[in-house]
Amino acid sequence: MLNLRRILLGRRLASDETEKSRIGNVVGLAVFSSDALSSVAYATQEIMASLSASGMAIGVVGAAWLFGMSVPVACGIVALLLILGTSYRQTIRAYPGGGGAYIVAKENLGELAAQTAGAALLTDYILTVAASVSSGVAAITSALPWLQGHNVLLTILAIVFVAAANLRGVRESGSFFAIPTYGFVACIILLLVAGFWQWAFGGPPPAPSLEQAGREIQKTQLVSGAALVWIFMRAYSAGCTALTGVEAISNGVMAFREPAAHNASKTMIWMILLLGGMFMGITLLSHHFGVTYHHSADPSIVGETLLSKLAKAIYGDVSSGLPRLVYLVTQGCTFAILVVAANTAYADFPRLAALQARDGFLPKQFAIQGDRLVFSNGIIILTLVSGLLVWILNANTDLLLPLYALGVFIGFTLSQAGMVVHWFRLRNKARHWHTKAAINGLGALTSGIVMLDIGITKFTHGAWFVVLLIPFLVHVFFRIHRHYIGIKAKLAVSRLEAFLPPKHHALVLISGIHGGVVEALAYARLISGDRVEALTVDLGSDGFTDSPALARLRSDWNHYGMGVPLRAVPSPYRRIVEPVLEEVERFRQAEPDVCLTVILPEFVTFTWWERLLHGQMAFRIKTGLMMKPGVIVTSVRIHLPR
Repeated sequence: MLNLRRILLGRRLASDETEKSRIGNVVGLAVFSSDALSSVAYATQEIMASLSASGMAIGVVGAAWLFGMSVPVACGIVALLLILGTSYRQTIRAYPGGGGAYIVAKENLGELAAQTAGAALLTDYILTVAASVSSGVAAITSALPWLQGHNVLLTILAIVFVAAANLRGVRESGSFFAIPTYGFVACIILLLVAGFWQWAFGGPPPAPSLEQAGREIQKTQLVSGAALVWIFMRAYSAGCTALTGVEAISNGVMAFREPAAHNASKTMIWMILLLGGMFMGITLLSHHFGVTYHHSADPSIVGETLLSKLAKAIYGDVSSGLPRLVYLVTQGCTFAILVVAANTAYADFPRLAALQARDGFLPKQFAIQGDRLVFSNGIIILTLVSGLLVWILNANTDLLLPLYALGVFIGFTLSQAGMVVHWFRLRNKARHWHTKAAINGLGALTSGIVMLDIGITKFTHGAWFVVLLIPFLVHVFFRIHRHYIGIKAKLAVSRLEAFLPPKHHALVLISGIHGGVVEALAYARLISGDRVEALTVDLGSDGFTDSPALARLRSDWNHYGMGVPLRAVPSPYRRIVEPVLEEVERFRQAEPDVCLTVILPEFVTFTWWERLLHGQMAFRIKTGLMMKPGVIVTSVRIHLPR
């Protein structure tokens, strides 16, 4: 088992090897920006789907006039991207040790804001894994229709693969995942170049079909006023999935090589340029070539993605030849980066959970680093929960994506608001603090407006679940925190109340005679002198006479019992644990001033599978005695030879 663990995860890393696991800018862009960069594969798609649904709702059945709104919507999202990118660069500079929303909110807004940010981001990271990998599998099934119907299985297998890579460590997973990240960027740039070339020199787009012409006629049904505002709000909130993952670099500053803040800041600039350019380009080309997307009416069916349709519109007939090869490579790289995008969540979820655990708001197990200097428990929990979500929602991106952006925009808003407070606190020390506070204030204002937009327009599409889940998680976090505070206080008080009773009694539990029993009796004599008693449970007794097994035990006891008295407890209902617990409780009540040690003789087999062949009675008894105050439980083991 140990060799298999080393093969899968690699050699163990010592604590002083942390610096060696730091990453450079090239790998850092792949590790922390793959989530944001990959979102261009579905952000425009969600805008188009929202406009399509809005068109049907007002009677303009998918009119091109409505789909034309995708361009101003995309412009607004790119503007927000620039604002948030500039704001988070300031966060990186101010918090070179990692300035995620949790840390910024904790230091500047208090624990309630910090735990709200933590709950929102943890939820978003889980949804990132589920939605991103599901989108990647949808890209593959769009190119290879014979795989349709196996989306759930393929998605879960991909999630397990990403989890296994992350269990090996950040540097190893980042180096491996850099290939699909940059492959996807190259494919999208090639697609944009080919698309804009056709736009400029290839003449007008193809003539509309009869169905499209019929839809164009219906655009005479004008949309104005509140309806137009509502349509824009819905489309904008849908497209804001492009911005999930923007904060990841500020969360992981400490993972970069020194100077960490400078390298993280440069990586943030490259991410903004690539993300904004690819997203805007895909939206413009989709509008020009008349490529749209509609949510599937059947939740069990995952339709062809918008990016797949756009590639076919630009490359032409993709059934054979070079266009076929380029199309398949594009879809393959899309699948790869969408799977890799889950790596951003795997980089940040365990780290954030560890921070909350160290502060006492999550179980302490989340703060434990594994053999590879990663927070293994966080990785495992993220894998299990996201896999369960994929299974429940059938790996359907139409159901997953509406849940997606609300949590991260809550984090954006709290983080930027916290930075405003940060600059006001440093107003006598920081240069140009007015400008810096204004930039972060603009980030807080815009992200807060978008947060409300998403909450309102997506509430009936699944955002209600996130709205209810985040306060519930915050409540759980504070309950955990109160538990740890209470335990600490009780342990401190127990130092004053601790005492050892003057008398000691040893009770040896036996079921037969073997070497372990003899050693247990000798040990009991050693710690308790003459105050030793052996106890056995007679399963075959009728309550009046000894069973044949007990009679044989008494006969052997005269020779091996070392003069220790043997007492048998009848058990006509063939129970073992319950009679033992009753006898222990009876003794404690009869002699409360005596320290009782219960000794369990055990034999240990040589191999693990042999242990499975024997009952775990000693474990069950120890579990029952755990809840008995004032009782010491110890085991005397005899290891059987091979």
